[in-house]
Amino acid sequence: MLNSLAAQIIFYFIAAITVGFAALVAFSRNIVYSAFALVGALTGVAGIYILLAADFVAMVQVLLYVGGIVVLTLFAVMLTQGIGDVAVSNRAAGRFAGLSVIALAGAVMLYATLRTPWHLATKVSVSATTYGVGNAFLGAYVLPFEVASLVLLAALIGAVVISRQDPGQAPLAPSADKFSDADKLSGKTAGASAKKAGS
Repeated sequence: MLNSLAAQIIFYFIAAITVGFAALVAFSRNIVYSAFALVGALTGVAGIYILLAADFVAMVQVLLYVGGIVVLTLFAVMLTQGIGDVAVSNRAAGRFAGLSVIALAGAVMLYATLRTPWHLATKVSVSATTYGVGNAFLGAYVLPFEVASLVLLAALIGAVVISRQDPGQAPLAPSADKFSDADKLSGKTAGASAKKAGS
């Protein structure tokens, strides 16, 4: 096990990397860059879990979030047509409200960090957590585990239904504004042809 000083240095290093990638996710103007930065942020969280001796949670973080959800997000972003052409007309909208929420949340977290009587263990025994987590999922927490699986299944079915395009659906009718000028031009052309034919 790492000594206290080395563990603190590694923790602050991983925490700084995680916060940096999270800032890229929030402030990047390119959604593809934000999705890739999310990989770094979630991987940093997995590193913090490893420092906390939570091996099972760290592996679930890497396999489920980094390997599954982020890859799915990247596929969704890259397969969405015209997502890079979205233009935001006013980027300053809601900036004051967002900064207010950030300041309030930061003040609450700082207050909780400074005023909480943290328990410092004198000696920590590191052991595998997979056995205990597996027993908890199949014992006391089996009902919430199954409910969560049903919610995820419903979300997956809803995503498939929303993204599915009916091949027999008729294309949308164009608006009348697009053809108003063309109709006027064709009417004028037909009138001129009739006048020529009459003369």
